Amino acid sequence: MFRFETAGESHGECLVATLTGLPAGIPIALDAINHQLWRRQQGFGRGGRMKIETDTASVVTGVRQGITIGSPIAIIIQNSDWKNWTESMPVEAGDPEKHKAVSRPRPGHADLAGSLKYNFPDARYILERSSARETTARVAVGAIAKQFLAQFGIEVLSHVIGVGSRRLERIVAWDEIVELSRRTEVILGCADAEAEVEMKAIVDEAYRTGDTVGGIFEVVAQGLPPGLGSHITWDSRLDGKLAQAIVSMQAVKGVEVGFAEEGAMSFGSKVQDTIHYNRDDRSFFRGGNRAGGIEGGMTNGQELRVRGFLKPISTLRRPLESVDLETREPAKAAYERSDICVVPAAGVIGEAMVAIVLAAAMLEKFGGDSLGETKRNFDGYLEQVRNY
Repeated sequence: MFRFETAGESHGECLVATLTGLPAGIPIALDAINHQLWRRQQGFGRGGRMKIETDTASVVTGVRQGITIGSPIAIIIQNSDWKNWTESMPVEAGDPEKHKAVSRPRPGHADLAGSLKYNFPDARYILERSSARETTARVAVGAIAKQFLAQFGIEVLSHVIGVGSRRLERIVAWDEIVELSRRTEVILGCADAEAEVEMKAIVDEAYRTGDTVGGIFEVVAQGLPPGLGSHITWDSRLDGKLAQAIVSMQAVKGVEVGFAEEGAMSFGSKVQDTIHYNRDDRSFFRGGNRAGGIEGGMTNGQELRVRGFLKPISTLRRPLESVDLETREPAKAAYERSDICVVPAAGVIGEAMVAIVLAAAMLEKFGGDSLGETKRNFDGYLEQVRNY
Protein backbone atom coordinates (compact mmCIF):
# COMPACT_ATOMS: atom_id res chain seq x y z
CA MET A 1 0.00 0.00 0.00
CA PHE A 2 1.31 3.43 -1.03
CA ARG A 3 1.23 5.61 2.07
CA PHE A 4 2.92 8.76 3.38
CA GLU A 5 3.02 10.72 6.61
CA THR A 6 4.59 14.01 7.64
CA ALA A 7 5.89 15.28 10.98
CA GLY A 8 7.31 18.54 12.26
CA GLU A 9 6.33 21.98 13.49
CA SER A 10 6.47 25.30 11.68
CA HIS A 11 9.32 26.62 13.84
CA GLY A 12 10.73 23.26 14.89
CA GLU A 13 14.11 21.85 13.94
CA CYS A 14 12.95 20.14 10.75
CA LEU A 15 10.13 18.64 8.76
CA VAL A 16 10.05 14.89 8.17
CA ALA A 17 8.19 12.80 5.60
CA THR A 18 8.01 9.03 5.28
CA LEU A 19 6.78 7.16 2.23
CA THR A 20 6.12 3.45 1.90
CA GLY A 21 4.84 1.23 -0.89
CA LEU A 22 6.89 2.35 -3.89
CA PRO A 23 8.39 -0.46 -5.97
CA ALA A 24 12.15 -0.81 -6.31
CA GLY A 25 14.02 0.57 -9.31
CA ILE A 26 12.42 4.01 -9.74
CA PRO A 27 15.02 6.62 -10.72
CA ILE A 28 14.97 9.47 -8.20
CA ALA A 29 16.66 12.85 -8.78
CA LEU A 30 17.23 15.09 -5.75
CA ASP A 31 17.36 18.13 -8.04
CA ALA A 32 13.79 17.41 -9.13
CA ILE A 33 12.61 17.27 -5.50
CA ASN A 34 14.38 20.51 -4.64
CA HIS A 35 12.98 22.22 -7.74
CA GLN A 36 9.45 21.47 -6.52
CA LEU A 37 10.35 22.86 -3.09
CA TRP A 38 11.64 26.00 -4.81
CA ARG A 39 8.38 26.34 -6.78
CA ARG A 40 6.37 26.14 -3.57
CA GLN A 41 8.22 29.17 -2.19
CA GLN A 42 7.56 31.41 -5.19
CA GLY A 43 4.78 33.84 -6.03
CA PHE A 44 3.83 37.47 -5.51
CA GLY A 45 2.41 38.06 -2.05
CA ARG A 46 4.60 35.65 -0.08
CA GLY A 47 5.80 36.71 3.37
CA GLY A 48 9.10 37.09 5.20
CA ARG A 49 9.47 33.38 5.98
CA MET A 50 10.32 32.72 2.35
CA LYS A 51 13.36 35.01 2.71
CA ILE A 52 14.63 32.92 5.61
CA GLU A 53 14.12 29.40 4.27
CA THR A 54 15.86 27.80 1.31
CA ASP A 55 14.14 24.45 1.37
CA THR A 56 16.35 21.49 0.50
CA ALA A 57 15.43 17.83 0.92
CA SER A 58 17.72 15.20 2.37
CA VAL A 59 16.61 11.67 1.45
CA VAL A 60 18.06 9.55 4.23
CA THR A 61 16.51 6.13 3.58
CA GLY A 62 14.92 4.11 0.81
CA VAL A 63 16.92 5.53 -2.13
CA ARG A 64 20.42 4.33 -2.93
CA GLN A 65 22.59 5.10 -5.96
CA GLY A 66 19.76 7.02 -7.56
CA ILE A 67 16.95 4.45 -7.38
CA THR A 68 14.31 3.34 -4.90
CA ILE A 69 15.14 0.03 -3.20
CA GLY A 70 11.63 -0.95 -2.10
CA SER A 71 12.06 0.01 1.55
CA PRO A 72 10.48 3.01 3.31
CA ILE A 73 11.71 6.40 2.14
CA ALA A 74 12.45 9.08 4.74
CA ILE A 75 12.99 12.75 3.87
CA ILE A 76 14.25 15.52 6.14
CA ILE A 77 13.92 19.25 5.42
CA GLN A 78 15.70 21.55 7.85
CA ASN A 79 14.00 24.73 9.12
CA SER A 80 16.50 27.60 8.97
CA ASP A 81 14.29 29.61 11.34
CA TRP A 82 14.85 27.00 14.07
CA LYS A 83 17.90 28.92 15.33
CA ASN A 84 15.52 31.69 16.44
CA TRP A 85 13.26 29.26 18.32
CA THR A 86 15.62 26.84 20.07
CA GLU A 87 14.96 28.38 23.49
CA SER A 88 11.25 28.92 22.86
CA MET A 89 10.46 25.35 21.80
CA PRO A 90 13.05 23.00 23.32
CA VAL A 91 12.41 19.27 23.46
CA GLU A 92 13.03 19.26 27.18
CA ALA A 93 11.25 21.51 29.69
CA GLY A 94 13.45 24.55 29.15
CA ASP A 95 12.65 28.00 30.54
CA PRO A 96 8.89 28.71 30.68
CA GLU A 97 9.64 32.45 30.55
CA LYS A 98 10.96 32.04 27.00
CA HIS A 99 7.84 30.29 25.70
CA LYS A 100 6.12 32.40 23.02
CA ALA A 101 2.47 31.96 23.94
CA VAL A 102 -0.36 32.72 21.52
CA SER A 103 -3.30 33.68 23.72
CA ARG A 104 -5.42 35.56 21.15
CA PRO A 105 -6.70 32.96 18.61
CA ARG A 106 -7.02 33.99 14.98
CA PRO A 107 -10.48 33.73 13.38
CA GLY A 108 -10.47 31.14 10.61
CA HIS A 109 -7.40 29.34 11.95
CA ALA A 110 -7.11 26.12 13.95
CA ASP A 111 -6.06 28.10 17.04
CA LEU A 112 -9.18 28.01 19.21
CA ALA A 113 -10.64 24.66 18.13
CA GLY A 114 -7.27 22.97 18.65
CA SER A 115 -6.66 24.60 22.04
CA LEU A 116 -10.05 23.36 23.24
CA LYS A 117 -9.46 19.88 21.79
CA TYR A 118 -6.02 19.36 23.38
CA ASN A 119 -6.67 21.46 26.51
CA PHE A 120 -3.72 23.76 25.84
CA PRO A 121 -3.75 27.12 27.68
CA ASP A 122 -2.61 28.88 24.49
CA ALA A 123 -2.53 28.11 20.78
CA ARG A 124 1.24 27.92 20.19
CA TYR A 125 1.45 24.16 19.62
CA ILE A 126 -1.76 24.14 17.56
CA LEU A 127 -0.54 26.73 15.08
CA GLU A 128 2.90 25.11 14.93
CA ARG A 129 1.47 21.93 13.45
CA SER A 130 -1.54 23.36 11.61
CA SER A 131 0.67 25.83 9.76
CA ALA A 132 0.98 25.41 5.99
CA ARG A 133 4.72 25.05 6.57
CA GLU A 134 3.84 21.33 6.89
CA THR A 135 3.07 21.20 3.18
CA THR A 136 6.78 21.50 2.40
CA ALA A 137 7.07 17.84 3.34
CA ARG A 138 4.04 16.98 1.19
CA VAL A 139 5.63 18.65 -1.83
CA ALA A 140 8.77 16.58 -1.34
CA VAL A 141 6.71 13.37 -1.29
CA GLY A 142 4.72 14.59 -4.30
CA ALA A 143 7.97 15.17 -6.20
CA ILE A 144 8.85 11.50 -5.73
CA ALA A 145 5.34 10.48 -6.77
CA LYS A 146 5.76 12.58 -9.92
CA GLN A 147 8.99 10.78 -10.77
CA PHE A 148 7.18 7.47 -10.45
CA LEU A 149 4.30 8.66 -12.66
CA ALA A 150 6.73 9.96 -15.28
CA GLN A 151 7.84 6.37 -15.90
CA PHE A 152 4.38 5.82 -17.40
CA GLY A 153 4.16 9.07 -19.36
CA ILE A 154 1.97 10.81 -16.78
CA GLU A 155 2.58 14.49 -15.94
CA VAL A 156 0.94 16.71 -13.31
CA LEU A 157 1.04 20.53 -13.39
CA SER A 158 -0.97 23.47 -12.07
CA HIS A 159 -1.88 27.07 -12.81
CA VAL A 160 -3.84 29.86 -11.15
CA ILE A 161 -7.23 30.79 -12.57
CA GLY A 162 -8.44 33.17 -9.88
CA VAL A 163 -7.20 35.64 -7.28
CA GLY A 164 -9.79 37.49 -5.26
CA SER A 165 -12.57 38.76 -7.53
CA ARG A 166 -10.59 38.27 -10.77
CA ARG A 167 -11.20 34.89 -12.38
CA LEU A 168 -9.98 33.63 -15.72
CA GLU A 169 -13.00 32.21 -17.51
CA ARG A 170 -11.37 30.52 -20.49
CA ILE A 171 -9.93 27.01 -20.50
CA VAL A 172 -6.13 27.01 -20.37
CA ALA A 173 -4.62 24.44 -22.72
CA TRP A 174 -2.02 21.92 -21.58
CA ASP A 175 0.71 23.50 -23.74
CA GLU A 176 0.15 26.84 -22.00
CA ILE A 177 0.46 25.20 -18.59
CA VAL A 178 3.69 23.45 -19.62
CA GLU A 179 5.13 26.76 -20.82
CA LEU A 180 4.09 28.41 -17.54
CA SER A 181 5.87 25.70 -15.54
CA ARG A 182 9.16 26.51 -17.31
CA ARG A 183 9.29 30.11 -16.14
CA THR A 184 12.14 30.98 -13.83
CA GLU A 185 10.23 33.93 -12.38
CA VAL A 186 6.82 33.26 -10.85
CA ILE A 187 4.41 36.14 -10.29
CA LEU A 188 0.99 34.60 -9.68
CA GLY A 189 1.20 31.48 -11.84
CA CYS A 190 -1.51 32.55 -14.29
CA ALA A 191 -1.09 31.64 -17.95
CA ASP A 192 -2.95 34.76 -19.12
CA ALA A 193 -0.70 37.83 -18.89
CA GLU A 194 -3.52 40.39 -18.83
CA ALA A 195 -5.43 38.55 -16.11
CA GLU A 196 -2.25 38.16 -14.06
CA VAL A 197 -1.67 41.92 -14.05
CA GLU A 198 -5.18 42.44 -12.68
CA MET A 199 -4.66 39.71 -10.07
CA LYS A 200 -1.42 41.35 -8.97
CA ALA A 201 -3.27 44.63 -8.42
CA ILE A 202 -5.68 42.82 -6.10
CA VAL A 203 -2.77 41.43 -4.07
CA ASP A 204 -1.24 44.93 -3.92
CA GLU A 205 -4.52 46.27 -2.54
CA ALA A 206 -4.62 43.55 0.12
CA TYR A 207 -1.06 44.42 1.12
CA ARG A 208 -1.83 48.13 1.41
CA THR A 209 -4.84 47.51 3.62
CA GLY A 210 -3.29 44.84 5.86
CA ASP A 211 -5.58 42.17 4.43
CA THR A 212 -5.17 38.81 2.69
CA VAL A 213 -6.66 37.36 -0.47
CA GLY A 214 -7.52 33.85 -1.69
CA GLY A 215 -8.27 32.38 -5.08
CA ILE A 216 -8.58 29.30 -7.27
CA PHE A 217 -5.90 26.97 -8.64
CA GLU A 218 -6.32 24.16 -11.15
CA VAL A 219 -4.28 20.95 -11.24
CA VAL A 220 -4.12 19.15 -14.58
CA ALA A 221 -2.83 15.61 -15.15
CA GLN A 222 -1.97 14.42 -18.66
CA GLY A 223 -1.40 10.87 -19.93
CA LEU A 224 -3.63 8.90 -17.56
CA PRO A 225 -5.02 5.54 -18.70
CA PRO A 226 -8.73 4.86 -18.34
CA GLY A 227 -9.79 2.80 -15.35
CA LEU A 228 -7.90 4.20 -12.34
CA GLY A 229 -10.19 4.24 -9.33
CA SER A 230 -13.44 2.33 -9.08
CA HIS A 231 -17.21 2.67 -9.04
CA ILE A 232 -17.62 -0.32 -6.69
CA THR A 233 -17.48 1.33 -3.25
CA TRP A 234 -17.85 4.89 -2.02
CA ASP A 235 -14.29 5.12 -0.73
CA SER A 236 -12.65 3.69 -3.85
CA ARG A 237 -13.95 6.42 -6.16
CA LEU A 238 -10.99 8.43 -7.43
CA ASP A 239 -12.82 11.75 -7.46
CA GLY A 240 -13.61 11.29 -3.78
CA LYS A 241 -9.96 10.58 -2.97
CA LEU A 242 -8.84 13.62 -4.94
CA ALA A 243 -11.39 15.84 -3.21
CA GLN A 244 -10.21 14.69 0.22
CA ALA A 245 -6.58 15.24 -0.75
CA ILE A 246 -7.17 18.79 -1.96
CA VAL A 247 -9.40 19.82 0.96
CA SER A 248 -6.77 18.46 3.36
CA MET A 249 -4.61 21.42 2.34
CA GLN A 250 -4.59 24.34 4.73
CA ALA A 251 -7.09 27.10 3.76
CA VAL A 252 -8.72 25.08 0.96
CA LYS A 253 -12.49 25.09 1.48
CA GLY A 254 -13.78 23.60 -1.76
CA VAL A 255 -12.98 21.34 -4.72
CA GLU A 256 -14.30 21.16 -8.26
CA VAL A 257 -13.67 18.18 -10.55
CA GLY A 258 -14.09 19.25 -14.14
CA PHE A 259 -16.70 21.97 -14.54
CA ALA A 260 -18.98 21.05 -11.68
CA GLU A 261 -20.30 24.55 -10.91
CA GLU A 262 -21.15 25.24 -14.55
CA GLY A 263 -22.76 21.82 -14.87
CA ALA A 264 -24.94 22.34 -11.82
CA MET A 265 -26.52 25.36 -13.54
CA SER A 266 -27.01 23.70 -16.94
CA PHE A 267 -29.30 21.14 -18.57
CA GLY A 268 -27.96 17.59 -18.94
CA SER A 269 -27.78 17.84 -22.71
CA LYS A 270 -25.23 20.63 -22.34
CA VAL A 271 -23.12 18.94 -19.67
CA GLN A 272 -22.42 15.32 -20.64
CA ASP A 273 -19.37 14.53 -22.78
CA THR A 274 -20.63 12.73 -25.89
CA ILE A 275 -18.93 9.44 -26.84
CA HIS A 276 -17.51 8.70 -30.31
CA TYR A 277 -15.37 6.05 -32.00
CA ASN A 278 -12.38 6.44 -34.32
CA ARG A 279 -12.23 3.40 -36.61
CA ASP A 280 -8.77 4.28 -37.91
CA ASP A 281 -7.01 3.75 -34.59
CA ARG A 282 -9.85 1.76 -32.96
CA SER A 283 -10.25 4.15 -30.06
CA PHE A 284 -13.11 5.81 -28.22
CA PHE A 285 -13.06 9.57 -27.70
CA ARG A 286 -15.37 12.22 -26.27
CA GLY A 287 -16.78 15.44 -27.62
CA GLY A 288 -15.63 17.45 -24.58
CA ASN A 289 -14.16 17.17 -21.12
CA ARG A 290 -16.67 18.77 -18.79
CA ALA A 291 -16.31 15.74 -16.48
CA GLY A 292 -12.68 16.64 -15.89
CA GLY A 293 -11.37 13.21 -16.85
CA ILE A 294 -13.37 11.20 -14.29
CA GLU A 295 -16.66 9.36 -14.81
CA GLY A 296 -18.21 7.06 -12.22
CA GLY A 297 -15.20 7.43 -9.93
CA MET A 298 -12.76 6.26 -12.63
CA THR A 299 -10.39 7.98 -15.02
CA ASN A 300 -11.70 7.93 -18.59
CA GLY A 301 -8.41 8.59 -20.40
CA GLN A 302 -8.87 12.34 -20.80
CA GLU A 303 -7.05 15.13 -18.99
CA LEU A 304 -7.76 15.18 -15.29
CA ARG A 305 -8.75 18.67 -14.15
CA VAL A 306 -9.26 19.44 -10.46
CA ARG A 307 -9.71 22.89 -8.95
CA GLY A 308 -9.08 23.99 -5.39
CA PHE A 309 -10.81 27.00 -3.82
CA LEU A 310 -8.51 28.71 -1.34
CA LYS A 311 -9.90 31.10 1.24
CA PRO A 312 -7.80 34.13 2.27
CA ILE A 313 -5.33 32.97 4.91
CA SER A 314 -6.24 33.70 8.52
CA THR A 315 -3.26 35.75 9.73
CA LEU A 316 -3.89 39.43 9.00
CA ARG A 317 -1.60 42.37 9.69
CA ARG A 318 -4.81 44.23 10.50
CA PRO A 319 -6.08 41.78 13.14
CA LEU A 320 -9.72 40.80 13.50
CA GLU A 321 -11.73 40.68 16.72
CA SER A 322 -10.96 37.80 19.07
CA VAL A 323 -10.86 36.92 22.78
CA ASP A 324 -7.86 36.60 25.08
CA LEU A 325 -7.75 32.96 26.27
CA GLU A 326 -6.35 33.95 29.67
CA THR A 327 -8.54 36.93 30.59
CA ARG A 328 -11.58 36.07 28.40
CA GLU A 329 -11.68 39.75 27.47
CA PRO A 330 -12.15 41.04 23.90
CA ALA A 331 -8.82 41.40 22.09
CA LYS A 332 -7.35 41.71 18.63
CA ALA A 333 -6.19 38.40 17.13
CA ALA A 334 -2.51 37.48 17.30
CA TYR A 335 -0.23 38.14 14.34
CA GLU A 336 2.45 35.68 13.25
CA ARG A 337 4.69 36.57 10.32
CA SER A 338 2.69 35.51 7.30
CA ASP A 339 1.77 35.87 3.63
CA ILE A 340 -0.71 38.03 1.72
CA CYS A 341 -1.49 35.58 -1.10
CA VAL A 342 -0.45 31.93 -1.43
CA VAL A 343 -2.53 30.79 -4.40
CA PRO A 344 0.47 29.94 -6.68
CA ALA A 345 2.08 27.94 -3.86
CA ALA A 346 -1.23 26.19 -3.22
CA GLY A 347 -1.23 25.09 -6.86
CA VAL A 348 2.18 23.45 -6.41
CA ILE A 349 0.97 21.74 -3.22
CA GLY A 350 -2.16 20.67 -5.10
CA GLU A 351 0.05 19.10 -7.78
CA ALA A 352 1.82 17.12 -5.08
CA MET A 353 -1.42 15.87 -3.56
CA VAL A 354 -2.87 14.89 -6.93
CA ALA A 355 0.37 13.12 -7.87
CA ILE A 356 0.29 11.20 -4.58
CA VAL A 357 -3.32 10.09 -5.13
CA LEU A 358 -2.60 9.07 -8.73
CA ALA A 359 0.55 7.15 -7.75
CA ALA A 360 -1.46 5.27 -5.15
CA ALA A 361 -4.17 4.51 -7.73
CA MET A 362 -1.58 3.27 -10.22
CA LEU A 363 -0.03 0.92 -7.68
CA GLU A 364 -3.42 -0.28 -6.52
CA LYS A 365 -4.28 -1.28 -10.08
CA PHE A 366 -0.92 -2.49 -11.39
CA GLY A 367 1.02 -3.49 -8.26
CA GLY A 368 4.59 -4.75 -8.55
CA ASP A 369 7.58 -5.04 -6.24
CA SER A 370 9.86 -3.62 -8.93
CA LEU A 371 9.35 -0.94 -11.54
CA GLY A 372 9.83 -3.53 -14.28
CA GLU A 373 6.98 -5.65 -12.90
CA THR A 374 4.68 -2.62 -12.62
CA LYS A 375 5.49 -1.61 -16.20
CA ARG A 376 4.74 -5.10 -17.52
CA ASN A 377 1.36 -5.03 -15.82
CA PHE A 378 0.70 -1.52 -17.11
CA ASP A 379 1.69 -2.37 -20.68
CA GLY A 380 -0.46 -5.50 -20.62
CA TYR A 381 -3.47 -3.47 -19.51
CA LEU A 382 -2.93 -0.87 -22.26
CA GLU A 383 -2.84 -3.71 -24.78
CA GLN A 384 -6.15 -4.95 -23.40
CA VAL A 385 -7.66 -1.48 -23.81
CA ARG A 386 -6.37 -1.17 -27.39
CA ASN A 387 -7.83 -4.56 -28.30
CA TYR A 388 -11.22 -3.91 -26.70
